[in-house]
Amino acid sequence: MLIYGVDPGFTGAVSIYDTELNSLIVHDIPVIKSPKGKTLINLPKLLSILGNGQNRLSLAAVELVSAMPNQGVSSTFRFGQGFGQLEMALVASALPLKYVRPQQWKKYFGLTKDKNQSRELAMERFPNNADLFKRKKDDGRAEAALIALYAKEKLI
Repeated sequence: MLIYGVDPGFTGAVSIYDTELNSLIVHDIPVIKSPKGKTLINLPKLLSILGNGQNRLSLAAVELVSAMPNQGVSSTFRFGQGFGQLEMALVASALPLKYVRPQQWKKYFGLTKDKNQSRELAMERFPNNADLFKRKKDDGRAEAALIALYAKEKLI
């Protein structure tokens, strides 16, 4: 089975965990800049990442996020727009969706809001891929991988 773990956001990631081969591939959410310099999701590239052309049993576990308190109206709108685009890309790729609240999967792994804990756990649980999580900015990758692992251990 292929499990797609999704950490939404412009600095998020998509992991693809093959439960049969115990292998992991991680992609940062592909982004481009608009003519006005705003970050946008590169939708064609995202669709190519999500393409489920292998005709294998698959599942997408998506972190169910919401707006942050004190977040500006414009940034809240952009985040929601990006989340909707991500959902549509998953549906267009014919991937069944399961939503996971951050509190659920983080509690399962004994994590707090500290993103470094997520990176450290991802390096421990995926030692062959530890180099993917070594930088501080790789927390989105780590969380996408851990969401996929949570789906394997709790949702299947």
